[in-house]
Amino acid sequence: MTEPVYSAEAFRRRALNQKGNPIEDAWRDHGDHVLNPSFVDFALALKLKDAAVLVPVVDDGADAKVILTQRTSTLRKHSGQIAFPGGAIDPEDGSAEKAALREAEEEIGLDRRFVEPIARLPRYYSSTGFRITPVLAVVRRGFQLTLNPTEVDEAFEVPLSFLMNAENHQRGSRVWEGAERHFYVMPYEERNIWGITAGILRTVYERLYA
Repeated sequence: MTEPVYSAEAFRRRALNQKGNPIEDAWRDHGDHVLNPSFVDFALALKLKDAAVLVPVVDDGADAKVILTQRTSTLRKHSGQIAFPGGAIDPEDGSAEKAALREAEEEIGLDRRFVEPIARLPRYYSSTGFRITPVLAVVRRGFQLTLNPTEVDEAFEVPLSFLMNAENHQRGSRVWEGAERHFYVMPYEERNIWGITAGILRTVYERLYA
C-alpha cells in the first residue's frame, strides 16, 4: 500500500533525503531569499546572532499537523506574528537542535520526550539580525502544551497538506527601509502566516515536496 504523502513518516523520509544543494550551501536557493537578494546581502552585513526554530510535525495519521504559535503583541521583535517555537542559541545549548527543543519547552511546554529532531533546513538570514537554523522534527501524540504568556498568546495546528500545497503560497510585498520587500503569505482560516515563518515553510516545500 502506498504511504500517504503527508504522513509524519513520509515527512521524515523526505527530510532525510532533501532535494537541492547541500544544506550548508543552499540558503540562497530557497524561500523568500530568492525573492529578495538585496535584503539577504543587507542581513549578511549585520552582526548576526545565531538562533534556531523547531518545525514540529505531529504524527497524526495520513495528514500530519504542524504546530505554530501566535506571538504576544508585547514582544520587542516579531510581536503578534505567527511563528515556530524558537529563539537565540545560548552557549550552553551546544547545538541548534538542543536550542530548538529548549525554546519549545520554554515557550509552549512541549516536552522534548515527545520530539524527534530529524534534519535541518538551510539557514534563514533575517534582516532583524538573526541567522536562523530551522530544525525539522516529528512529534508523537500524547503531549500537553502549557503556554508561556509573556511570549505566546496561542498555539495551534495546521495540516501539513495545506502548508505543502503551492496553491496556498501567495506572494505579498511592502516597503521596508525605503525598498520593496517580497514575501510569502499563507492565509489559513482567520490567521495570516507570512514573513520568516512562511519563508521557512516555503523552503520545506521546495526541498521536500516540490
